[in-house]
Amino acid sequence: MTTTPTSGRQLQRAGAVLSSPGLIRLVSEIDDHGAIPDRGLARILGDLSTHQIRQATMLADTLGLLDRTYDGLGLTAAGQNLADVYDATARWARRHNYPAPQSDFAGRIRHTFALLHDPTHADAGPGHVRCLLAEWIDAHQPRPGRDTYGAAA
Repeated sequence: MTTTPTSGRQLQRAGAVLSSPGLIRLVSEIDDHGAIPDRGLARILGDLSTHQIRQATMLADTLGLLDRTYDGLGLTAAGQNLADVYDATARWARRHNYPAPQSDFAGRIRHTFALLHDPTHADAGPGHVRCLLAEWIDAHQPRPGRDTYGAAA
């Protein structure tokens, strides 16, 4: 199967959507600690408002990141792969003290994703992050002309 390369515009849009603080927290929490019971979201993600949790959950559902089981909210393959992208992004940012030596996990991801559409950083360190994000988009997001499930329309 031939795929079209991910454009800079697609990376910019994906980076903007995937850098939602609530989404980063939700995906990372499930990746680190396993499924979250539906009624445990507010307790486990206590630093987020109810509105932010609802938005993050709806966005994660729309992107196909969540697997709902009797254990609660888990991650699909797309969600697990996105968690890996988040981890690699945070590692790069931490190694380069970006955006500052003392930054939180979500902040590192948000600021690094913001670099992805900056042409002055095209061949610098975030290039690896750019490749990982492009691979995630190619593997997990529907192409134009396809329905929600990836089947030809």
